[in-house]
Amino acid sequence: MKENYDKLMVDTISRLNYIPKILLHSCCAPCSTYCIKELSRHLLVTVFYYNPNIDTKEEYLLRLNEQKRFISEYKTENKVDFLEMGYTPVDFEKIAVGRENLPERGERCFLCYKLRLEKTAIEAKKLGYDYFATTLTLSPLKCAEKINEIGKVLEKAYNIRYLTSDFKKREGYKQSLLLSKEYNLYRQNYCGCRYSKRGTNGI
Repeated sequence: MKENYDKLMVDTISRLNYIPKILLHSCCAPCSTYCIKELSRHLLVTVFYYNPNIDTKEEYLLRLNEQKRFISEYKTENKVDFLEMGYTPVDFEKIAVGRENLPERGERCFLCYKLRLEKTAIEAKKLGYDYFATTLTLSPLKCAEKINEIGKVLEKAYNIRYLTSDFKKREGYKQSLLLSKEYNLYRQNYCGCRYSKRGTNGI
């Protein structure tokens, strides 16, 4: 039977008897909107910006600045912090070698999910967070099952708890669209890498 990752997240949060710290990987400001809204009521969120897949430095900085602006403008019950790893496109290029012509939402994308989630897990463990997670499951164009599968593998590998999610559920994606409009966020029309730009992948 297919896992209900959103229910698993809600059940995990409902059992909390303290306010844990979570390192939340974010791919962009629009995708982070609903995730921050949902998680910051129950956890101490640090948004983790590590996206070496983004095709140009200009695009990277544009998305980075929108992420920082949203965090500074959006009022939350618990303070949201921010951590950036810098622009390191060579990290992505290494995993894309030999997979340049693969279709979107295939093996190249899965390795990109893993690249970013693994970095999140490593930093979460090093910095003493209770959980790590990602906003990637908000997009209807991303495979939540694969993302959560990778997250659980990394949980065991690095001994740091992974918070399963499917943020698009309970109208999460719809709410992200509304919040993006409310805060006038830049909304890119491709995932990030130059391969996704070839089509109409969107976010």
